[in-house]
Amino acid sequence: MRDARASSGPFLLFCGSSSPARKEAWTRIQTVGFIIPPHLTNHVTSSNRLSKHFSTSRFSLSSSTRTAVSSSMIFLAAFLALILSIVLSLVFLPRSLRFGGELLGRYLRRASRTRRELLLSRVNTEQRAYEADHKAKRDHGEEDDDWEEVEAYKVGSAENGGKADRDWSGVVGFLHPFCNAGGGGERVLWAAIRATQKRWPEAICVVYTGDHDVNKDDILKRVKDRFNIHLHPPTVHFLYLTTRHYVLSSTWPRFTLLGQSIGSVILAYDAFSLLVPDIFVDTMGYAFSLAFSSLLFPTVPTGAYVHYPTISTDMLSSLDAGGQGINAGTGQGYRGQAKRQYWQLFAKLYCKVGSTIDVVMTNSTWTQTHIKSLWSPYRNRRNSTTTDDIDVVFPPVAVEDVETVIDISPESEKKRGPYIIYIAQFRPEKNHQLIIEAFASFLASNPKLPSYPDEKPKLILIGSVRGADDATRVYNYRLLAHELNIKNQVEFVCDAKWPEMLDWMQRSSVGVNGMWNEHFGIGVVEYQAAGLVSVVNNSGGPKLDIVVKIDGKPTGFHASTAAEYADGFQQALSLSPDETLAMRHRARASAGRFTDQGFADKWLQNMDTLIKLQISRSVRP
Repeated sequence: MRDARASSGPFLLFCGSSSPARKEAWTRIQTVGFIIPPHLTNHVTSSNRLSKHFSTSRFSLSSSTRTAVSSSMIFLAAFLALILSIVLSLVFLPRSLRFGGELLGRYLRRASRTRRELLLSRVNTEQRAYEADHKAKRDHGEEDDDWEEVEAYKVGSAENGGKADRDWSGVVGFLHPFCNAGGGGERVLWAAIRATQKRWPEAICVVYTGDHDVNKDDILKRVKDRFNIHLHPPTVHFLYLTTRHYVLSSTWPRFTLLGQSIGSVILAYDAFSLLVPDIFVDTMGYAFSLAFSSLLFPTVPTGAYVHYPTISTDMLSSLDAGGQGINAGTGQGYRGQAKRQYWQLFAKLYCKVGSTIDVVMTNSTWTQTHIKSLWSPYRNRRNSTTTDDIDVVFPPVAVEDVETVIDISPESEKKRGPYIIYIAQFRPEKNHQLIIEAFASFLASNPKLPSYPDEKPKLILIGSVRGADDATRVYNYRLLAHELNIKNQVEFVCDAKWPEMLDWMQRSSVGVNGMWNEHFGIGVVEYQAAGLVSVVNNSGGPKLDIVVKIDGKPTGFHASTAAEYADGFQQALSLSPDETLAMRHRARASAGRFTDQGFADKWLQNMDTLIKLQISRSVRP
């Protein structure tokens, strides 16, 4: 009976017995799903082990897959977070920068508030002292300055009698860290301040300078001696910067353009930590400082008088072989290509910066053309007070002063010799070496000069020496003249005062300019006013604006190479007396376009725009 039940299958065993055998069978059913005969038990055990092995293997594969998927999801989440952060930064970074800039601006305003109050008090004190001294001189019949004798320049008044008229009394800050240099850029600064003082007598003109070795009296005396410009002392003041070295090229031997631009931002911060002006004007070409001002002080209008673009398309092309300028041909090879890419990236940044400036003035047609090509596509007009976006304001030249002293007549010709003068600062871009070599070539040709049979030609180099670098260049130019065996016919006149410069222009016959792409050329206009025959570089302002035809006839000669300059010297000194006199008169007529009054009129139109902007922004809710 036991054998029958045992062999009758799982049903009978399960239903018919509660013995240990039934429990064992039930356990086997749970394990493998059916009853296994005893003789197959060993096989079942092996199968169970194999089944467990595969089950474990399947479990291990599933765990690895889940780990890989989990890692991929983490990477994807991190990537999406990075993209989102970049997008958010692009959206909110400008706002964050503006917010942070305005916070810094508010801090600087509070920090400089005491100095502003002291400045206003000092202006009042100096004005009272000036009026008392002025009255005493009049009472004693002594000669006084011409301050009250010159009528104020006329510009349009503000509508409805607004404060943009003569009663505006804000602070105009001029960023000009080399204000005592004595060059053409400095003449623009002082003429601009003079015009501003005449038009808005209550305005205070503050010059941010790095000339620590001179005080206010010394600076104003040099302005009077060098440029014959008389300023009103009580309303012009100087704040001394300690960071001027950051805008020197010697501070940035690598990445000079970018370094000097960063330096100008540091310089501007230095200036604002001393005093925050109501209007901020740059007269040296530090566009980045103006953009920084707009970031910190949105209500402070900014103005730029651009002598020369920091970078231009001509500079980029000069890197090619056969280019001109101090970087000619440096765009070759890997380093040259890297420099080209760096310049192109900097040019884009320069364009962006230029778009933030409220009022832009340029000193010549050449500069205007280049600035427009760079800035105009990016400029979003921030004001509608003027129809001219980028205006040409020719620099002031002492045309009237020169014409008063120097006569052009057959009698005055007797005072002139075969002298060629070059009035320019001793800087590398002025290309004194080219002019010295051209003069040596001219002398080597044994020129015959019928108008000057008894005199030898001389080259007179007149310019200011700003520091050790300029002094070293003058020394090297002297050595060059010695090596070329012309040292006895080359004379250096350093830091000449205005009367001495007039004397040389009165005694000379030819004026030369050697700079490639000279932005304007104040010295060339002074040549023309003095009646000199000009030999100038065939580029930039001297070519486009100054040495042009008058009544269809030339006022001078253009040149590019040493040979062309030598030929120009020969032609200028070989003219007949009648031809020479006629060309001198045409040159003077050409110079009449660049007077102090002409500059003042255009300058005040643009200043009027800045003042209207300042008033409108200060009352904005």
